[in-house]
Amino acid sequence: MEVGSISGIRPLEAFDYRDKAVLLRVDINSPIDPVTRKIKNDNRIRMSLPTIKYLLDNKARLAIIAHQGDTLDYHNLIPLFEHAERLSALLGTEVKYIDDVAGPAAREAVKALKPGEAVLLGNLRYLCEEVSTFEDAVKLKPGEMLDTYLVRSLAPLFDIYVNDAFAAAHRNAPSMVAFQELLPTAGGKLLIAEMEALTRVMSRPERPCVFVLGGLKISDAFGMMKQVLENGTADKILACGVTGEVMLMAKGISLGAKKEKFIRDRNLDVFLAPAREYLRDYPDRILLPLDLACEKDGSRVEAPVDALPADEMYMDIGSETIELYTDIIGKSGTVFVNGPAGVYENPLFEKGTKMLWNAIADTKAYTVIGGGDTVSAAARFIDTGKIDYVCTAGGAMVRFLSGKRLPLIEAMQKASKR
Repeated sequence: MEVGSISGIRPLEAFDYRDKAVLLRVDINSPIDPVTRKIKNDNRIRMSLPTIKYLLDNKARLAIIAHQGDTLDYHNLIPLFEHAERLSALLGTEVKYIDDVAGPAAREAVKALKPGEAVLLGNLRYLCEEVSTFEDAVKLKPGEMLDTYLVRSLAPLFDIYVNDAFAAAHRNAPSMVAFQELLPTAGGKLLIAEMEALTRVMSRPERPCVFVLGGLKISDAFGMMKQVLENGTADKILACGVTGEVMLMAKGISLGAKKEKFIRDRNLDVFLAPAREYLRDYPDRILLPLDLACEKDGSRVEAPVDALPADEMYMDIGSETIELYTDIIGKSGTVFVNGPAGVYENPLFEKGTKMLWNAIADTKAYTVIGGGDTVSAAARFIDTGKIDYVCTAGGAMVRFLSGKRLPLIEAMQKASKR
């Protein structure tokens, strides 16, 4: 048995797939245009291609399972027909689609597959046992999932299970963790690549290692911050976006009534206590903005943080901060980014995000970015091909970098030891 030295997961190349029925779990959950109901960005679909192509080239009889949307974003809960169309076009070979997850029609489609053929089964989230509310309420262990409709319907049809869905690695769902209990299991190319890139950042970064943490979803930033400060991964944290503003408040800087109300209204003031703790314990490793930008009479206005106009909404880092941060990025050995520096969608406040992204694209450091808004911001200002690794994951990536357990990784490693 061959097991990846970093991941502890059996790699894709460990099996002979010729004429084998293979069940492949991917994460091709894509942003959907609310008006047209069409896919807006197919990055995850494209990232899944190497594993699918490998299996088809090796004459597997391939059934693909995936989800789209969930209870928390039910507006994205649509059939996977267009996903199959995109896969077919990108692969240059047909990926059939059947709008049935694990029922009689799906099972017949699987049985009819010939070597080198593929079918995408229906949206997993049409099954209650695959939605997040079921996971949160019922809390099954993998061994207890063998009686779920999905597993008992599909498992008997397959010889091998492959998982290539790192972006959903934090999900404790039957499609993610139960088939490993019954079938020989391997990790797909994307799964292994994502883990190796993040492990390189966490465990053996080239120094100095810099984390650029911004954006509005600051729970992600604070989750990572504690881990990478405590274990010494991050030599410097460059705080920006709302993450940086909350850190400034924790330091005693007044951001004015409007901005502080914005932070309190979103319950982001709960992060003030941990921010004070990190600033106290790691004063030399956390850098905060020196100046911020706001809008006045239709123009961008910048002010130093110790003299901020009291009644403005701050939307970006200022020029002094940009100069400091870009200089540090340029001298780094490793750079990890999660979250934009400001409200980059507004031309008045794109400067911070744009300048940091250009510094990241130009640095000789090993660079990794992740998170939906992070990748969107990068794609707006630079060629993301200049980034060494673009992670498809959001929540799973944050949990991995926060040192938290990931159900998928545990299930895959357990399967590899059998």
